[in-house]
Amino acid sequence: MSTGEDLSGEQSNGPLTGVRVIELAHIMAGPICGLMLADMGADVVKVEKIGTGDDTRRMVPPEIEGESAAFMMMNRNKRGIALDLKHEAGKAVLIELLKDADVVIENFRHDTMARLGLDHDTLSELDPALIYCEISGFGRTGPYRERGGFDLVAQGMAGLMSVTGEGPNRAPVKIGPPVTDITAGILAAMGVSAAYSSRLKTGKGQRVDTSLFEAGITQTFWQSAIAFATGVAPEPMGSAHPLNAPYQSIATKDGWINIGCANQTNWLRMLEAINAQHLKEDPRFATNPDRMANRLELIDALEAIFVTRDTDDWVRLLNDAGIPAGPLLDILEMHEDPQAVSRDMIVEVEHPVAGTIRTLGSPVKFHGTPGGVRVAAPVIGQHSREVLREAGYGDDAIQALVDDGVLV
Repeated sequence: MSTGEDLSGEQSNGPLTGVRVIELAHIMAGPICGLMLADMGADVVKVEKIGTGDDTRRMVPPEIEGESAAFMMMNRNKRGIALDLKHEAGKAVLIELLKDADVVIENFRHDTMARLGLDHDTLSELDPALIYCEISGFGRTGPYRERGGFDLVAQGMAGLMSVTGEGPNRAPVKIGPPVTDITAGILAAMGVSAAYSSRLKTGKGQRVDTSLFEAGITQTFWQSAIAFATGVAPEPMGSAHPLNAPYQSIATKDGWINIGCANQTNWLRMLEAINAQHLKEDPRFATNPDRMANRLELIDALEAIFVTRDTDDWVRLLNDAGIPAGPLLDILEMHEDPQAVSRDMIVEVEHPVAGTIRTLGSPVKFHGTPGGVRVAAPVIGQHSREVLREAGYGDDAIQALVDDGVLV
Protein backbone atom coordinates (compact mmCIF):
# COMPACT_ATOMS: atom_id res chain seq x y z
CA MET A 1 0.00 0.00 0.00
CA SER A 2 1.04 3.57 -0.64
CA THR A 3 1.98 6.05 2.06
CA GLY A 4 -0.66 8.44 0.76
CA GLU A 5 1.84 11.14 -0.14
CA ASP A 6 0.86 13.02 -3.28
CA LEU A 7 3.14 14.44 -5.94
CA SER A 8 3.55 17.79 -4.22
CA GLY A 9 4.85 16.10 -1.07
CA GLU A 10 1.65 16.73 0.89
CA GLN A 11 -0.42 14.00 2.47
CA SER A 12 -3.55 13.08 0.56
CA ASN A 13 -6.53 12.46 2.83
CA GLY A 14 -9.08 11.20 0.33
CA PRO A 15 -11.07 8.08 1.23
CA LEU A 16 -8.74 5.84 -0.81
CA THR A 17 -5.56 7.22 0.69
CA GLY A 18 -3.10 4.36 1.15
CA VAL A 19 -4.35 2.39 -1.84
CA ARG A 20 -1.71 1.77 -4.53
CA VAL A 21 -2.96 1.37 -8.11
CA ILE A 22 -0.89 0.32 -11.12
CA GLU A 23 -2.57 1.63 -14.28
CA LEU A 24 -1.68 -0.39 -17.38
CA ALA A 25 -4.28 1.42 -19.46
CA HIS A 26 -4.49 3.82 -22.36
CA ILE A 27 -6.82 6.16 -24.25
CA MET A 28 -9.92 6.73 -22.10
CA ALA A 29 -11.94 4.09 -20.23
CA GLY A 30 -9.02 2.68 -18.22
CA PRO A 31 -7.47 6.09 -17.52
CA ILE A 32 -10.89 7.40 -16.42
CA CYS A 33 -11.01 4.58 -13.86
CA GLY A 34 -7.53 5.53 -12.65
CA LEU A 35 -8.47 9.20 -12.58
CA MET A 36 -11.53 8.54 -10.41
CA LEU A 37 -9.49 6.47 -7.96
CA ALA A 38 -6.71 9.07 -7.89
CA ASP A 39 -9.20 11.86 -7.20
CA MET A 40 -10.34 9.86 -4.18
CA GLY A 41 -6.80 9.70 -2.83
CA ALA A 42 -5.33 6.53 -4.32
CA ASP A 43 -1.68 6.58 -5.42
CA VAL A 44 -2.07 5.77 -9.11
CA VAL A 45 1.12 4.89 -10.99
CA LYS A 46 0.52 5.05 -14.72
CA VAL A 47 2.78 2.71 -16.71
CA GLU A 48 3.26 3.85 -20.33
CA LYS A 49 5.04 2.19 -23.20
CA ILE A 50 8.51 3.36 -24.17
CA GLY A 51 8.70 6.03 -26.84
CA THR A 52 5.18 7.21 -27.62
CA GLY A 53 3.49 6.49 -24.32
CA ASP A 54 -0.29 6.45 -24.01
CA ASP A 55 -1.88 6.88 -27.44
CA THR A 56 -3.79 9.90 -26.12
CA ARG A 57 -0.49 11.81 -26.09
CA ARG A 58 -0.75 11.85 -29.89
CA MET A 59 -4.36 13.01 -30.01
CA VAL A 60 -3.50 16.53 -31.14
CA PRO A 61 -4.51 19.20 -31.79
CA PRO A 62 -5.26 20.76 -29.44
CA GLU A 63 -2.07 20.95 -27.45
CA ILE A 64 -0.60 23.32 -24.88
CA GLU A 65 3.13 23.94 -25.19
CA GLY A 66 3.40 20.68 -27.11
CA GLU A 67 1.48 18.62 -24.54
CA SER A 68 -1.76 16.90 -25.54
CA ALA A 69 -4.78 18.58 -23.96
CA ALA A 70 -6.66 15.26 -24.08
CA PHE A 71 -3.90 13.39 -22.24
CA MET A 72 -3.61 16.04 -19.55
CA MET A 73 -7.37 15.89 -18.95
CA MET A 74 -7.45 12.11 -18.44
CA ASN A 75 -4.33 11.69 -16.32
CA ARG A 76 -4.19 14.30 -13.59
CA ASN A 77 -3.35 13.18 -10.03
CA LYS A 78 -1.21 10.28 -11.32
CA ARG A 79 2.48 9.50 -11.24
CA GLY A 80 3.93 8.29 -14.52
CA ILE A 81 6.66 5.87 -15.51
CA ALA A 82 7.63 4.58 -18.96
CA LEU A 83 8.57 0.91 -19.16
CA ASP A 84 9.17 -1.67 -21.91
CA LEU A 85 6.96 -4.57 -20.83
CA LYS A 86 8.04 -6.66 -23.81
CA HIS A 87 11.52 -6.78 -22.32
CA GLU A 88 12.02 -9.34 -19.54
CA ALA A 89 13.76 -6.76 -17.39
CA GLY A 90 10.82 -4.39 -17.84
CA LYS A 91 8.37 -7.10 -16.89
CA ALA A 92 10.48 -7.88 -13.82
CA VAL A 93 10.28 -4.24 -12.77
CA LEU A 94 6.51 -4.31 -13.06
CA ILE A 95 6.27 -7.50 -11.01
CA GLU A 96 8.34 -5.77 -8.35
CA LEU A 97 6.02 -2.76 -8.36
CA LEU A 98 2.98 -5.02 -8.07
CA LYS A 99 4.27 -6.41 -4.78
CA ASP A 100 3.15 -3.21 -3.09
CA ALA A 101 0.05 -2.68 -5.24
CA ASP A 102 -3.56 -3.24 -4.28
CA VAL A 103 -5.09 -2.77 -7.73
CA VAL A 104 -4.06 -3.15 -11.37
CA ILE A 105 -6.12 -1.64 -14.21
CA GLU A 106 -5.86 -2.71 -17.85
CA ASN A 107 -7.96 -2.07 -20.96
CA PHE A 108 -6.07 -3.83 -23.74
CA ARG A 109 -7.37 -6.39 -26.24
CA HIS A 110 -8.40 -9.73 -24.81
CA ASP A 111 -5.09 -11.59 -25.21
CA THR A 112 -2.56 -8.79 -24.76
CA MET A 113 -1.94 -9.26 -21.04
CA ALA A 114 -1.83 -13.05 -21.36
CA ARG A 115 0.85 -12.80 -24.07
CA LEU A 116 2.87 -10.58 -21.74
CA GLY A 117 2.40 -13.00 -18.86
CA LEU A 118 0.53 -10.30 -16.92
CA ASP A 119 -3.00 -11.70 -17.00
CA HIS A 120 -5.17 -12.12 -13.93
CA ASP A 121 -4.45 -15.82 -13.41
CA THR A 122 -0.71 -15.26 -13.46
CA LEU A 123 -0.66 -12.19 -11.23
CA SER A 124 -3.19 -13.57 -8.75
CA GLU A 125 -0.88 -16.52 -8.12
CA LEU A 126 1.80 -14.02 -7.10
CA ASP A 127 -0.66 -12.06 -4.95
CA PRO A 128 -4.10 -13.55 -4.21
CA ALA A 129 -5.13 -10.22 -2.65
CA LEU A 130 -4.63 -8.29 -5.90
CA ILE A 131 -7.69 -6.61 -7.41
CA TYR A 132 -7.43 -6.98 -11.18
CA CYS A 133 -9.66 -4.58 -13.11
CA GLU A 134 -10.32 -5.26 -16.80
CA ILE A 135 -12.15 -2.83 -19.08
CA SER A 136 -12.82 -3.93 -22.64
CA GLY A 137 -15.13 -3.34 -25.55
CA PHE A 138 -17.54 -6.18 -24.79
CA GLY A 139 -16.33 -7.93 -21.63
CA ARG A 140 -14.01 -10.88 -21.08
CA THR A 141 -16.70 -13.51 -21.65
CA GLY A 142 -19.35 -14.06 -24.31
CA PRO A 143 -19.25 -14.37 -28.11
CA TYR A 144 -17.85 -10.85 -28.62
CA ARG A 145 -15.05 -11.11 -26.04
CA GLU A 146 -12.32 -10.99 -28.70
CA ARG A 147 -13.64 -7.89 -30.45
CA GLY A 148 -11.99 -4.53 -29.97
CA GLY A 149 -14.24 -1.77 -28.74
CA PHE A 150 -14.72 1.91 -29.42
CA ASP A 151 -17.31 4.30 -28.06
CA LEU A 152 -18.99 4.82 -31.44
CA VAL A 153 -19.45 1.07 -31.95
CA ALA A 154 -20.63 0.54 -28.37
CA GLN A 155 -23.14 3.39 -28.60
CA GLY A 156 -24.62 1.84 -31.73
CA MET A 157 -24.81 -1.70 -30.38
CA ALA A 158 -26.11 -0.68 -26.95
CA GLY A 159 -29.11 1.00 -28.57
CA LEU A 160 -28.11 4.53 -27.63
CA MET A 161 -27.98 5.81 -31.20
CA SER A 162 -31.44 4.36 -31.89
CA VAL A 163 -32.94 6.77 -29.33
CA THR A 164 -30.69 9.78 -30.02
CA GLY A 165 -31.51 12.41 -32.63
CA GLU A 166 -34.36 14.62 -33.77
CA GLY A 167 -36.79 11.86 -34.64
CA PRO A 168 -37.38 8.55 -36.45
CA ASN A 169 -36.16 7.95 -39.98
CA ARG A 170 -33.39 10.52 -39.66
CA ALA A 171 -29.63 10.01 -39.99
CA PRO A 172 -28.09 8.29 -36.91
CA VAL A 173 -26.71 10.60 -34.23
CA LYS A 174 -24.05 9.71 -31.67
CA ILE A 175 -24.25 11.19 -28.20
CA GLY A 176 -21.62 13.93 -28.31
CA PRO A 177 -19.32 12.90 -25.45
CA PRO A 178 -17.80 9.38 -25.49
CA VAL A 179 -20.39 8.32 -22.95
CA THR A 180 -19.61 4.57 -22.96
CA ASP A 181 -15.89 5.18 -22.38
CA ILE A 182 -16.57 7.57 -19.50
CA THR A 183 -19.31 5.43 -17.97
CA ALA A 184 -17.19 2.28 -18.22
CA GLY A 185 -14.38 4.05 -16.36
CA ILE A 186 -16.76 5.18 -13.63
CA LEU A 187 -18.32 1.70 -13.34
CA ALA A 188 -14.84 0.18 -13.11
CA ALA A 189 -13.86 2.58 -10.32
CA MET A 190 -17.06 1.66 -8.49
CA GLY A 191 -16.26 -2.02 -8.97
CA VAL A 192 -12.69 -1.59 -7.72
CA SER A 193 -13.90 0.26 -4.64
CA ALA A 194 -16.42 -2.50 -3.90
CA ALA A 195 -13.80 -5.21 -4.44
CA TYR A 196 -11.42 -3.37 -2.11
CA SER A 197 -14.15 -3.20 0.53
CA SER A 198 -14.65 -6.95 0.14
CA ARG A 199 -10.91 -7.54 0.44
CA LEU A 200 -10.80 -5.67 3.73
CA LYS A 201 -13.25 -8.25 5.10
CA THR A 202 -11.98 -11.41 3.38
CA GLY A 203 -8.34 -10.72 2.52
CA LYS A 204 -9.01 -11.92 -1.01
CA GLY A 205 -8.70 -10.00 -4.25
CA GLN A 206 -10.74 -10.65 -7.39
CA ARG A 207 -11.28 -9.74 -11.03
CA VAL A 208 -13.43 -6.72 -11.82
CA ASP A 209 -14.68 -6.94 -15.41
CA THR A 210 -16.77 -4.32 -17.24
CA SER A 211 -17.06 -3.03 -20.79
CA LEU A 212 -18.08 -0.18 -23.04
CA PHE A 213 -21.01 -2.27 -24.29
CA GLU A 214 -22.38 -2.80 -20.79
CA ALA A 215 -21.75 0.83 -19.93
CA GLY A 216 -23.91 1.82 -22.90
CA ILE A 217 -26.65 -0.65 -21.95
CA THR A 218 -26.65 0.83 -18.44
CA GLN A 219 -27.65 4.18 -19.96
CA THR A 220 -30.89 2.70 -21.35
CA PHE A 221 -32.82 2.21 -18.11
CA TRP A 222 -35.83 4.31 -19.21
CA GLN A 223 -35.89 3.04 -22.79
CA SER A 224 -35.39 -0.59 -21.79
CA ALA A 225 -38.21 -0.33 -19.25
CA ILE A 226 -40.49 0.92 -22.01
CA ALA A 227 -39.41 -1.83 -24.41
CA PHE A 228 -39.83 -4.57 -21.79
CA ALA A 229 -43.33 -3.33 -20.98
CA THR A 230 -44.59 -2.67 -24.51
CA GLY A 231 -42.55 -4.85 -26.81
CA VAL A 232 -41.88 -1.74 -28.91
CA ALA A 233 -38.42 -0.25 -29.38
CA PRO A 234 -38.42 3.46 -28.41
CA GLU A 235 -37.44 5.96 -31.10
CA PRO A 236 -35.49 9.22 -30.90
CA MET A 237 -37.41 12.18 -29.51
CA GLY A 238 -34.93 15.04 -29.76
CA SER A 239 -34.65 16.63 -26.33
CA ALA A 240 -38.00 15.24 -25.14
CA HIS A 241 -38.49 12.64 -22.42
CA PRO A 242 -40.08 9.25 -23.19
CA LEU A 243 -42.19 9.26 -20.01
CA ASN A 244 -42.91 12.87 -19.04
CA ALA A 245 -44.11 16.08 -20.70
CA PRO A 246 -43.21 18.85 -20.86
CA TYR A 247 -39.63 17.78 -20.27
CA GLN A 248 -37.53 19.14 -23.12
CA SER A 249 -36.04 22.19 -24.83
CA ILE A 250 -38.49 24.92 -25.76
CA ALA A 251 -37.74 27.89 -28.00
CA THR A 252 -37.57 31.36 -26.45
CA LYS A 253 -37.24 34.85 -27.88
CA ASP A 254 -33.43 34.64 -28.04
CA GLY A 255 -32.68 30.91 -27.90
CA TRP A 256 -33.79 27.87 -25.94
CA ILE A 257 -34.69 26.83 -22.42
CA ASN A 258 -34.85 23.36 -20.86
CA ILE A 259 -37.93 22.76 -18.73
CA GLY A 260 -38.45 19.74 -16.49
CA CYS A 261 -42.07 19.31 -15.48
CA ALA A 262 -41.69 15.71 -14.44
CA ASN A 263 -44.84 15.58 -12.31
CA GLN A 264 -48.33 17.06 -12.08
CA THR A 265 -47.42 19.46 -9.29
CA ASN A 266 -44.68 21.09 -11.36
CA TRP A 267 -46.96 21.24 -14.39
CA LEU A 268 -49.65 23.16 -12.51
CA ARG A 269 -47.08 25.37 -10.80
CA MET A 270 -45.54 26.24 -14.17
CA LEU A 271 -48.89 27.18 -15.69
CA GLU A 272 -49.44 29.62 -12.85
CA ALA A 273 -45.92 31.05 -13.15
CA ILE A 274 -46.19 31.70 -16.91
CA ASN A 275 -49.82 32.88 -16.66
CA ALA A 276 -51.14 30.07 -18.84
CA GLN A 277 -54.16 28.90 -16.87
CA HIS A 278 -56.04 28.30 -20.11
CA LEU A 279 -53.82 25.25 -20.71
CA LYS A 280 -54.94 23.83 -17.37
CA GLU A 281 -58.48 23.63 -18.70
CA ASP A 282 -57.46 21.96 -21.97
CA PRO A 283 -58.38 18.25 -21.76
CA ARG A 284 -55.49 17.38 -24.10
CA PHE A 285 -53.06 18.38 -21.34
CA ALA A 286 -54.94 17.43 -18.18
CA THR A 287 -52.68 14.55 -17.10
CA ASN A 288 -49.22 13.37 -18.01
CA PRO A 289 -50.57 10.56 -20.24
CA ASP A 290 -52.70 13.18 -22.00
CA ARG A 291 -49.71 15.46 -22.45
CA MET A 292 -47.55 12.61 -23.77
CA ALA A 293 -50.27 11.65 -26.26
CA ASN A 294 -50.51 15.26 -27.45
CA ARG A 295 -46.90 16.31 -26.91
CA LEU A 296 -46.40 18.12 -30.23
CA GLU A 297 -49.53 20.23 -29.70
CA LEU A 298 -48.41 20.88 -26.12
CA ILE A 299 -45.00 22.17 -27.19
CA ASP A 300 -46.57 24.38 -29.87
CA ALA A 301 -48.84 25.92 -27.22
CA LEU A 302 -45.97 26.49 -24.80
CA GLU A 303 -43.61 27.91 -27.43
CA ALA A 304 -46.23 30.48 -28.37
CA ILE A 305 -45.77 31.79 -24.82
CA PHE A 306 -42.04 31.28 -24.36
CA VAL A 307 -41.00 33.05 -27.57
CA THR A 308 -42.29 36.30 -26.06
CA ARG A 309 -39.38 36.65 -23.58
CA ASP A 310 -35.65 35.98 -23.39
CA THR A 311 -34.23 32.78 -21.94
CA ASP A 312 -32.69 34.47 -18.89
CA ASP A 313 -36.05 36.03 -17.98
CA TRP A 314 -37.80 32.67 -18.11
CA VAL A 315 -35.04 30.92 -16.15
CA ARG A 316 -35.31 33.44 -13.31
CA LEU A 317 -39.10 33.33 -13.30
CA LEU A 318 -39.36 29.55 -13.33
CA ASN A 319 -36.65 28.96 -10.76
CA ASP A 320 -38.24 31.51 -8.45
CA ALA A 321 -41.43 29.47 -8.78
CA GLY A 322 -39.61 26.23 -7.98
CA ILE A 323 -39.78 24.85 -11.52
CA PRO A 324 -36.64 22.98 -12.72
CA ALA A 325 -35.41 24.98 -15.70
CA GLY A 326 -32.12 26.07 -17.17
CA PRO A 327 -30.42 27.56 -20.20
CA LEU A 328 -28.53 25.58 -22.85
CA LEU A 329 -24.86 26.40 -22.26
CA ASP A 330 -22.01 25.63 -24.60
CA ILE A 331 -18.85 24.15 -23.09
CA LEU A 332 -17.10 27.49 -22.59
CA GLU A 333 -20.22 28.96 -20.96
CA MET A 334 -20.40 25.94 -18.67
CA HIS A 335 -16.79 26.51 -17.63
CA GLU A 336 -17.73 30.02 -16.49
CA ASP A 337 -21.00 29.08 -14.81
CA PRO A 338 -20.91 30.21 -11.16
CA GLN A 339 -22.28 26.89 -9.89
CA ALA A 340 -19.61 24.88 -11.72
CA VAL A 341 -16.94 27.22 -10.40
CA SER A 342 -18.26 27.18 -6.82
CA ARG A 343 -18.35 23.38 -6.84
CA ASP A 344 -14.68 23.26 -7.88
CA MET A 345 -15.54 21.63 -11.18
CA ILE A 346 -13.14 23.99 -12.98
CA VAL A 347 -9.71 24.02 -11.34
CA GLU A 348 -6.17 25.08 -12.16
CA VAL A 349 -3.05 22.96 -11.81
CA GLU A 350 0.62 23.49 -12.62
CA HIS A 351 2.04 21.30 -15.38
CA PRO A 352 5.85 20.99 -15.69
CA VAL A 353 5.76 21.82 -19.42
CA ALA A 354 2.38 23.40 -20.20
CA GLY A 355 2.42 25.70 -17.17
CA THR A 356 -0.84 26.71 -15.50
CA ILE A 357 -3.68 24.78 -17.10
CA ARG A 358 -7.36 24.35 -16.37
CA THR A 359 -8.95 20.96 -15.89
CA LEU A 360 -12.22 19.50 -14.68
CA GLY A 361 -12.61 18.89 -10.97
CA SER A 362 -13.71 15.81 -9.06
CA PRO A 363 -17.47 15.25 -9.28
CA VAL A 364 -17.71 13.50 -5.89
CA LYS A 365 -17.22 15.55 -2.72
CA PHE A 366 -16.21 13.81 0.51
CA HIS A 367 -16.77 16.15 3.42
CA GLY A 368 -14.89 14.04 5.93
CA THR A 369 -12.04 12.84 3.72
CA PRO A 370 -11.84 15.30 0.83
CA GLY A 371 -10.02 14.18 -2.28
CA GLY A 372 -9.90 16.37 -5.37
CA VAL A 373 -7.43 17.48 -8.00
CA ARG A 374 -3.92 17.97 -6.63
CA VAL A 375 -1.50 17.85 -9.55
CA ALA A 376 -1.38 17.83 -13.34
CA ALA A 377 -0.80 14.81 -15.57
CA PRO A 378 2.80 13.61 -15.76
CA VAL A 379 5.10 14.08 -18.71
CA ILE A 380 6.25 10.71 -20.04
CA GLY A 381 8.48 8.94 -17.55
CA GLN A 382 8.35 11.84 -15.09
CA HIS A 383 8.30 9.68 -11.95
CA SER A 384 10.18 6.60 -13.13
CA ARG A 385 13.16 7.07 -10.81
CA GLU A 386 10.98 8.10 -7.88
CA VAL A 387 8.70 5.09 -8.16
CA LEU A 388 11.56 2.61 -8.63
CA ARG A 389 13.45 4.01 -5.64
CA GLU A 390 10.32 3.41 -3.55
CA ALA A 391 10.35 -0.19 -4.80
CA GLY A 392 13.90 -0.64 -3.52
CA TYR A 393 15.94 -0.02 -6.67
CA GLY A 394 19.24 1.76 -6.26
CA ASP A 395 20.35 4.55 -8.58
CA ASP A 396 22.85 2.32 -10.36
CA ALA A 397 20.18 -0.32 -11.07
CA ILE A 398 17.80 2.34 -12.32
CA GLN A 399 20.45 3.83 -14.59
CA ALA A 400 21.22 0.39 -15.99
CA LEU A 401 17.55 0.01 -16.96
CA VAL A 402 17.67 3.40 -18.64
CA ASP A 403 20.87 2.52 -20.50
CA ASP A 404 19.30 -0.75 -21.70
CA GLY A 405 16.28 1.10 -23.07
CA VAL A 406 13.91 -0.59 -20.60
CA LEU A 407 13.00 2.55 -18.65
CA VAL A 408 12.48 6.20 -19.50
